[in-house]
Amino acid sequence: MNSFSRYDNSIAFLAKVDDDWARLIELVGPCRHDPKAAREPYEALVRAIAYQQLTAKAGDAIIGRLKALFEDRDFPRPEELIAADFDAMRTCGFSASKIATIKAIAEGALTGIVPSREDAVAMDDEALIKQMITIKGVGRWTVEMLLMYSLERMDVLPIDDFGVREGYRALKSLAEQPKPKELRTLSEAWSPHSTVAAWYLWRMPRERGNVLK
Repeated sequence: MNSFSRYDNSIAFLAKVDDDWARLIELVGPCRHDPKAAREPYEALVRAIAYQQLTAKAGDAIIGRLKALFEDRDFPRPEELIAADFDAMRTCGFSASKIATIKAIAEGALTGIVPSREDAVAMDDEALIKQMITIKGVGRWTVEMLLMYSLERMDVLPIDDFGVREGYRALKSLAEQPKPKELRTLSEAWSPHSTVAAWYLWRMPRERGNVLK
């Protein structure tokens, strides 16, 4: 069995949206969206903050240094991050604002604002977003990454994401990126497969040339 067959229905659906989508899917190939379902929402949020505005390689390095501060476990517990020394976290590569947000996430995990995975599974997307953006420094995009990569939700489109908006601009040869509200309306045609749509838009060649002509 094809290891990516779980996305076959989404791929077939999107390929029928229009010719541009069909050509993009043909160019990129099978969807290899790789969620990390074993992670608790707390860990997923911390990781999302770490990777914000960084390359995957840089984010990996920062998380690696953070974990090295707590050698006896796979990932630090909330209480350990709350107590973690500021300078030690700065040495890992975190900015001051990211440290504050990570500590706020850790506190939220202890107070219940950040639910356990068991509780999160029972909540719908918007309820999770509304609850967790009350944490200072956590925005909608951060929770959407949690929904896509930890909870494996299949109909999430981060409309504020630069890569998604730029991908759509390139896909349609537009002069400018669509505004988030405009993209939300456009994306109704991709539901309930918006997560896979986002994956493909992230991989849309930025210089179209004749690639999709």
